[in-house]
Amino acid sequence: MTKSIATVYFYIPKHVSLLDLSGVVEVFQEANNLNFSYDLKFVSSQSSMNSNSGLELSSLIHFSETNPQKNDIIFVSGFSTHQLAKLTEDPLFFEWLQNANKNLTTICSVCTGAFLLAKSGLLDHKECTTHWKLLEKLKKDFPLLKPQKNILFTKSENIYTSAGIVTGIDLALFIIEERHGKDAATTIAKELVVYKRRNGTDEQESVYLQNRNHRDEKIHTIQDWIIYNLEKTSNIDFLADLVFISPRNLTRIFKKETGITIAEYRTKLRIEKAKSLLANSDYKIEHIAHLCGYKTSKQLRVVLDQHNYLLVKN
Repeated sequence: MTKSIATVYFYIPKHVSLLDLSGVVEVFQEANNLNFSYDLKFVSSQSSMNSNSGLELSSLIHFSETNPQKNDIIFVSGFSTHQLAKLTEDPLFFEWLQNANKNLTTICSVCTGAFLLAKSGLLDHKECTTHWKLLEKLKKDFPLLKPQKNILFTKSENIYTSAGIVTGIDLALFIIEERHGKDAATTIAKELVVYKRRNGTDEQESVYLQNRNHRDEKIHTIQDWIIYNLEKTSNIDFLADLVFISPRNLTRIFKKETGITIAEYRTKLRIEKAKSLLANSDYKIEHIAHLCGYKTSKQLRVVLDQHNYLLVKN
């Protein structure tokens, strides 16, 4: 029988969010399929627990029966926001977390799970994050914390926090990369059909959703065309013809509805695509520049430099 590399403890709070839990579980299950052999254990304060959708999770191990060590990992899943008013976890759970921290166990939270880490005192004076809607509450309830806005996940020594829902997957992939390298993390991401592996510093709101809080269908059409044709050059006359309005009118309406110009919008998207390709592909910088709509790698380098992106690929 293959000896496990480490144990991953998934703590199940009351009214756990299933996606916060299952997304991370799948990452480590795929890691096992690559023969990394993680022992997955599901722990809680009770032998069974209802999820926020009503599905009951049973055969759970009481956390007190475990003793996480240095190479182990704890993931505290997120839970229904209705539970934030009480946070009635077993007090011994917080002692269990503190003991794990003394053992230098890797301790992670997903979404509202950060509130449990905060209540245990593990996040005091540390950078951390949670879902963007809850950042101000986290800061107000726990003033010793250093909540980070608009970020996917944080790392402070052995303590990690993620923003919520699918960002738990991003964090789990990051931990896999730390422990087993980029190739392993990329392979797992592909198996999970994760469209884009994201870094902790990526914004919580996708760039593809930004500047789209409007109802003008013609502007949405223009935005969609730009997203799917970043490698192509197009002038204002061409774009205006797509939606049958004048170039001058398109320029005015686009700025009014999105808050930025068409050129600024296209540049945002090209930077995002370039950063993704630079981090997650083996393409040469020249090819990446062409895929992003630039004629030369020098043009891409200048744009990335203007937006404070450190380029390390040759």
